Amino acid sequence: MARRPVLRVATTTFGGKGAQPLPDRIFTTVNARITRALLAALAVAAALLLPAAGVGAPSSSSAPRVLSIRFGPDLEVNPVTQDYLTGQLTRAARDGYDAAVILLDTPGGLSSSMKTIYTAELNAKLPVIVYVSPDGARAASAGVWISQAADVLAMAPTTNIGSSTPIDSSGTNLGSDLRRKVINDAAASLTALAATHKRNTTWPAKAVRVASNLTAAQALRMHVIDFVSPSLPALLKTLDGYRTKDPQRPYTLHLAGARIDTAKPGFFTRLLNAVIDPNIISLLFLAGIAGIGFEIFHPGVVLPGALGAVALLTALFGFSVLPISWSGLALILLGVGLLVIDAHVVSHGALTVSGLIALAIGMLMLFHNAPAPYHTSIALVLSITIALGLLWAFALTKAVQVRRSPPLVQPARVVGAEAVVRSPGQVFVEGELWRARRADGGELRPGDRVRVAAMNGLELTVTAEE
Repeated sequence: MARRPVLRVATTTFGGKGAQPLPDRIFTTVNARITRALLAALAVAAALLLPAAGVGAPSSSSAPRVLSIRFGPDLEVNPVTQDYLTGQLTRAARDGYDAAVILLDTPGGLSSSMKTIYTAELNAKLPVIVYVSPDGARAASAGVWISQAADVLAMAPTTNIGSSTPIDSSGTNLGSDLRRKVINDAAASLTALAATHKRNTTWPAKAVRVASNLTAAQALRMHVIDFVSPSLPALLKTLDGYRTKDPQRPYTLHLAGARIDTAKPGFFTRLLNAVIDPNIISLLFLAGIAGIGFEIFHPGVVLPGALGAVALLTALFGFSVLPISWSGLALILLGVGLLVIDAHVVSHGALTVSGLIALAIGMLMLFHNAPAPYHTSIALVLSITIALGLLWAFALTKAVQVRRSPPLVQPARVVGAEAVVRSPGQVFVEGELWRARRADGGELRPGDRVRVAAMNGLELTVTAEE
């Protein structure tokens, strides 16, 4: 009979010499080859499973993130767009983005808003990149300061930058003494921004003094900008490993393959940006005065007064954003007042003509202190003045005709008309209540229909309807 294989068991003793074996502490001797085979199999399984689970590979959450901020197309630099852009830069830093990219396309705007924006760039808590794009975009006037303040300045191939000569509020050149001061100050500030980022310090003065303008290729060759790139992803790939030049803001960029989140002006920003157009503000102001005035002279209509209040408040918002001339505002109010007065007194049109002249001059002066893009259109002012003149002439002509027409309350108007008895002694005829009596001396009962036979003073004689 064959003997069964016996598994030999080794016992281990603790406690030194003479110690007794511990019960139930049995350790088996396993073949070393089996152990090595088992470990090899586990290693192969781990090698296959771990990459599938994403362990050891960079996760999507660790990829760099970039906030792309659209500033265009042709978006002007003003308090509304200033708040939008600085707010997005703050958001980018707060939400932990690795960089903020301003996609710039602007004709310029207000110098006060421009300074607020480039100051926000210089003090941002993350690297700021300005990319003049898409093809056909421009960084003009105030846009040059915004561009030069960036840690990295790049342009799309078919774009341009420059034309930064300051002008006065009417859009013309400044006077000689004032021009020197303003030009020198602008050239110094723009040159300082370029020097901070180790860019060309000669061209900024030309952009200010002689309105120099460069294409993207020219700007790159003259080192006015840092890069030319056909797209934002390509630019981010190019910037991988780039070190910024501002010693106060040393950043090493790692943006290749970054996730790009886009921010663009919302409906409210676009609405407010449209509202601060001087032409629209002027129209809203006049519409507000007209609506409230109509409600005052015709109480109870409600709708014109409500719409007028909305228009007037919106216009006042525009006045708070743009610098206005108080003389121009006073002339507009004077012009409206003269038009209203002429509707109640006989001036043979003199007050109307004076009011229209005051209105036109006031509208032209209203935004005289604002820079050139924010002036009221002369064509619009003339159109409004002519339209108001024609409307007022028509209204006053009709008013004069009514004043000169004979009174309508005549015996011939009510004699022979049908009337309705409203109460004993009163009848309703032609929309009016009259005292009345029956010709035969009978009683007038409410609701009866009668006919006017004669009028004696303010009393009607009526007869019963057959």
